[in-house]
Amino acid sequence: MSEILVLYYSPGGTIAEMANIIARGIEEVEGLQARIRTVPSVSANTEQSENTIPDNGPLYATLKDLEECEGLALGCPTHFGNMPAAMKYFIDSTSPLWMSGKLVDKPAAVFTGSMSLHGGQESTLLTMILPLLHHGMLITGLPYSQTELLSTKTGGTPYGASRVTSDTEANILSDEERTLCLALGRRLANIAKKLKG
Repeated sequence: MSEILVLYYSPGGTIAEMANIIARGIEEVEGLQARIRTVPSVSANTEQSENTIPDNGPLYATLKDLEECEGLALGCPTHFGNMPAAMKYFIDSTSPLWMSGKLVDKPAAVFTGSMSLHGGQESTLLTMILPLLHHGMLITGLPYSQTELLSTKTGGTPYGASRVTSDTEANILSDEERTLCLALGRRLANIAKKLKG
């Protein structure tokens, strides 16, 4: 069975929730399943490093995960309108895949969350897309045929799924945010299936 890598960074758990919903959307497409992975936090103390296996949750991603999968859903929170250091650090380690062209023509989608509606969701999604374009990946957004994009009062963009959340209180995903996460997973999986032939 072909796999789509759902790779995320979620220090507070809100992006992990989105990742799991996107994974469900992927697995609604026959013949495809999600491979869920995360990345470790980056320490300000350069002498400190994470264990190679996390204490709980998904395994940490490796370059092999990217190489083996038919597509990628990449997610992280918005930090000042950009991706956080942990995700950028992992992406910066993918140069060997760029040099060998291992990600060329694979579909990719992105997702994020911020603490306010105008907290930099779209700029974060765009900064996540840039290295994927350098890898030759095919970017899969959300078309406006997903009518939730026209009605949402919370998250959701044509660049990828998003949500309005808070690190200080439990905000549940809106119906539109949940629907758009599922739709992004299904669309990514369907495109990967068509590309594989």
